[in-house]
Amino acid sequence: MSIAKTYIPKETEEKWYSYWLQHGFFKSVPDEREPYTIVIPPPNVTGVLHMGHMLNNTIQDVLVRRARMKGKNACWVPGTDHASIATEAKVVAMLKERGISKKDLTREEFLTYAWEWKEKYGGIILEQLKKLGASCDWDRTKFTMDENLSEAVIDTFIHLYKKGLIYRGIRMINWDPQGKTAVSDEEVIRKEVNQKLYYIRYKVAGTESTPGYLTIATTRPETIMADAAICINPNDERYLHLHGKKVYIPLIDREIPVILDNYVTMDFGTGCLKVTPAHDLNDYELGQRHNLPVIDILNDDGTLNEKAQILVGEDRFAARKKIAVLLEEAGVLEKVEEYKSQVGFSERTNAVIEPKLSMQWFCKMGEMAKPALDYVLNGEIKLIPEKFVNTYRHWMENVRDWNISRQLWWGQQIPAWYLPNGEFVIAKNAEDALKEAQAVNPQLTAADLRQDEDVVDTWFSSWLWPISVFDGFKDPNNADINYYYPTNDLVTAPEILFFWVARMIMAGHEFRGEAPFRNVYLTGIVRDKLGRKMSKQLGNSPDPLDLITQYGADGVRVGMLLCSPAGNDLMFDESYCKQGSGFANKIWNAFKLVKGWEVDESLANPNAVAIEWFGNRFNQALTEIEANFAQYRLSEALMDSYKLVWDDFCAWYLEMIKPAYQHPIDKYTYKATIQFFENILKVLHPFMPFLTEELWHDELFGERTIMDCCIVAQMPVIGEINSRLLAEVEVVKDVVTSIRNTRKTKQISDKEPLELFVKSNSGINYEEYEAIIARLANISKFETVADKVEGAINFLASTDEFYIPFSEEIDPVAECARLKKEQEYLLGFLKSVNAKLGNERFMANAKPEVIEVEQKKKADAEAKLTIIEENLAALAC
Repeated sequence: MSIAKTYIPKETEEKWYSYWLQHGFFKSVPDEREPYTIVIPPPNVTGVLHMGHMLNNTIQDVLVRRARMKGKNACWVPGTDHASIATEAKVVAMLKERGISKKDLTREEFLTYAWEWKEKYGGIILEQLKKLGASCDWDRTKFTMDENLSEAVIDTFIHLYKKGLIYRGIRMINWDPQGKTAVSDEEVIRKEVNQKLYYIRYKVAGTESTPGYLTIATTRPETIMADAAICINPNDERYLHLHGKKVYIPLIDREIPVILDNYVTMDFGTGCLKVTPAHDLNDYELGQRHNLPVIDILNDDGTLNEKAQILVGEDRFAARKKIAVLLEEAGVLEKVEEYKSQVGFSERTNAVIEPKLSMQWFCKMGEMAKPALDYVLNGEIKLIPEKFVNTYRHWMENVRDWNISRQLWWGQQIPAWYLPNGEFVIAKNAEDALKEAQAVNPQLTAADLRQDEDVVDTWFSSWLWPISVFDGFKDPNNADINYYYPTNDLVTAPEILFFWVARMIMAGHEFRGEAPFRNVYLTGIVRDKLGRKMSKQLGNSPDPLDLITQYGADGVRVGMLLCSPAGNDLMFDESYCKQGSGFANKIWNAFKLVKGWEVDESLANPNAVAIEWFGNRFNQALTEIEANFAQYRLSEALMDSYKLVWDDFCAWYLEMIKPAYQHPIDKYTYKATIQFFENILKVLHPFMPFLTEELWHDELFGERTIMDCCIVAQMPVIGEINSRLLAEVEVVKDVVTSIRNTRKTKQISDKEPLELFVKSNSGINYEEYEAIIARLANISKFETVADKVEGAINFLASTDEFYIPFSEEIDPVAECARLKKEQEYLLGFLKSVNAKLGNERFMANAKPEVIEVEQKKKADAEAKLTIIEENLAALAC
């Protein structure tokens, strides 16, 4: 079977993904093997693949594929989140295009349209993930509004209500006037915006004969009609004359008191604060302390209501402009300044959030937060990187009750039924609700009950995800939940550490008595090369599918991981994908080279040292790769693999052993090289699944059975490592590189053979490596000498001195300059090594082998400096 000239990703990707699906390689059922489980952070059903998804799911797939190759029963559960606010907005927009208004529909009619939309568009992102190579068990795909998952949400609500952890009450919440629903603190995005600061004069009551005013500064003049007081600091000497006074609200002349509270900062603004309890959280808390009335002047859609008295029906932002004109006309607008401040926006609709007092359902968090914090602090759950532990601790120690009700129709409807007298009962369905109600009043009928219109917050379903995907609520002792739970790794973004990760931990403890996962790998934000977060709004985010089309899925996967250290933002540049694609082509070309060799079985093996060296180098790299995976340093593990293949295998090993042009290779070297290549494919497979699977099935490796695939090949086991051999070959590589550099400097053709002499100070037996040096550097004569070779070009490798006889006379000035430059470098290097060895903290904490390496570096540098000093003296520099 001939191999194509270049790697064609599209053909390979479609072929092998279909093959893996057809033969059930992603499918998992409980068996005797150790399970390895990941549940996908369910993307919104409204979503399409973006760069954040690409990174997150590449990492998950690498972990899952690697576990599969380690002999574990790997299970990656996919699914989507119903995303109440976002999906309802999409459905409303769809209906608008059809000339239909939501308000003209019944709940049932609207939900019919919503399910229609979900069935048409809801699976797009999962199909896109397949293009990336995601090896999910698609038979297990879940949706947060599947029947069993929705039932779990209702059961959870009832459980927590009966336990006293869910209650209904009036609280200040975040209101989205566009979505017309409450949103949680975590769904509010704070942005710095340019605003205006309006300085408004309030007339002091009882000063008619000598009019007196106080001035407040506000960015929200449209809310002055809801003012309940003016607050000053009791210690502010400027306003002592206002203690006990009252003032009039401009334009409506309603009288409000001046109150005293240390909350007011004297040196900020005018030192006078308007208190508007209905429209600011801090003002609400201040109003509670001083028993102030709460006057809500805004409708749910952000327009002014009758309580405003003026500008009724106007949108809040239109009212802001108009009231500024009215204040100016009334002569009470002192001045207007430009002002920058933080404003909250709804994550889903981008509407400016309104603080609003509202009757809502809440879940108490304090009791559940403590065990969820303990899991992380005692190490049962590891956050990677650890720097997020302090953030997590701060959130959990300052947790607020969770507003779980949303004024929407798409989602799980709250299981509360209201009686005619305003009381309510909590029940799983209407029949159970009627029984509960009749226990209160036997005369009640089903017609007397009305179910709460609201649905629960989307996160109230997704916090159950690791349990509900395995049906752990309906059947808490089933085979799946007992086998796959708790899961192993969760890969997600730091911004949802609290309102998804922490809540899943709470739910795991509450409903299973154990943590839902062992490790939480927190990815960074994908940014462009200017450091800006990639977003549709900025237009700085490439389409992931276009990248896959251009560079291949493997190229994009490698590109994403090359620049993604755990927990740190990654500066993405398309050049990384180009580098990944180039790496795929490098492997392809290396394979073509090996496949093209002819074998002569009569030849002896001249490459024993090279073969032994690469076998040891492979084991050394595998040790580094395993260590990096153990620390979840996936980017470093990939880089180790990259260097092993590009540098050690392609640039050195293949050059050491490849036969002369149109000459055959011996069978021992050939077999060893094929074995090395097969092991390389195994190491690379989690990162580059398509290319590796394609090459795995080439005839070069012999005939494969249907199920003999790279995706389930056993990962290589680390063998013994000959450190002496590895160290000596590094010196040999330095020798070859120095000879090549000398050829360039002196313009000596690569085809011209050179003589080489070595004065060995290190004890290396260069006879072992003579064949390698001769081949790679085109050396015709290689001898060991006891003294310096006069009139020759010389260089150092380790502490050994090498000489290349040269017919032209050596320029002593140039040679002095070269030696001094090398001396300067070595002195700086030695200084840094000595600083390490002189650092008490380093010496106390470093492993013995690390200290030994540093001491060896010091000894080598000192030996080299001695030789350079002798050479400088000889040249009289």
